[in-house]
Amino acid sequence: MPDRAPQPVDRQLPTDEARDLFSLVRELVQREIAPSAAEEEDAGRFPRGTFSLLSESGLLGLPYDSDFGGGDQSYEVYLQVLEELAAARLTVGLGVSVHSLACHALANFGTKEQRAEHLPAMLGGGLLGAYCLSEPSSGSDAASLRTKAVREGDDWVITGTKAWITHGGVADFYTVLARTGGEGARGITAFLVPGDAEGLSAAAPEKKMGMKGSPTAQVHFDGVRVSDARRIGDEGQGFAIALSALDSGRLGIAACAIGVAQAALDEAVSYATGREQFGRPIADFQGLRFMLADMATQIEAGRALYLTAARLRDAGRPFSKQAAMAKLMCTDAAMKVTTDAVQVLGGYGYTADFPAERYMREAKVLQIVEGTNQIQRMVIARHLAGPETR
Repeated sequence: MPDRAPQPVDRQLPTDEARDLFSLVRELVQREIAPSAAEEEDAGRFPRGTFSLLSESGLLGLPYDSDFGGGDQSYEVYLQVLEELAAARLTVGLGVSVHSLACHALANFGTKEQRAEHLPAMLGGGLLGAYCLSEPSSGSDAASLRTKAVREGDDWVITGTKAWITHGGVADFYTVLARTGGEGARGITAFLVPGDAEGLSAAAPEKKMGMKGSPTAQVHFDGVRVSDARRIGDEGQGFAIALSALDSGRLGIAACAIGVAQAALDEAVSYATGREQFGRPIADFQGLRFMLADMATQIEAGRALYLTAARLRDAGRPFSKQAAMAKLMCTDAAMKVTTDAVQVLGGYGYTADFPAERYMREAKVLQIVEGTNQIQRMVIARHLAGPETR
């Protein structure tokens, strides 16, 4: 039995335009991203040039309005693009998802004047964004954040530290949630802060077990002054804006997780059909065949779940529960599939000569970001049984 080359995912796309888009994405992935992904990740190099190319190609603003430089694509299409990018290199796929998250507040809650002024550059002008919600002492309990924004005339002065910020130190703009009122969720407001603002700085990137090419860093705001024209939404509306963004962002993480899992399955199938032991390919042995079958089934199920949630979002229907379910299931599936891929490759799977170990390391973080999977279970349970009693 000859080894089998990976086959492109057979996608059910809604329009000819979407099919043309996927041809562009796959060509770009094969030419610009996949060939150097392992080397770039091993060296910890941030692919700023790739993000510039994605912006030039119209791929950084896909789910947003074309009137402001977006691509007018449905989430059903956008998420599948993320999956393709993440399968080639998670640093890129996750980076696009984070950038989209950073644009969400302005695109959905900004005034028409704010959107006209800032969105074209954010969506298609080569800029890259970051999203600043978490802090050293407030992760899952995001409503307890301490970064403050104090009104001084027509300006706001922001002071505090954000943590675990993807693109921290390299972003051109930051969507920042800061406390402008009392304690709790109702005292938080959103701001759009330029990356070169005076008083804004980033710590050294965290030393992570995976995604080494994607900088994750604390971002410090030392009296950063922004005009009231950069406040997004009403005072005190920031936490609601953040939750709205996270529902969509969780779908992005789900799609990225399935991309990583698909890449791991492709690697496992290729290896198992080409590697021979006892005079025949190891893919002939039932134990391995069943592993591959289970891996493929988990991927298909995860993909179907995130697409169901995306279609609800596209139809304007509530999708928060389904987004949490998709994030939970897809990232858990990615962890299982990538671990099994390492097992299929045996000793070779544990070496950096093959990408399986990288996929496994990268899958782990997807169970943590955009709300841990324990938080996702809390969200789902609240939809089913109501809020917890105190």
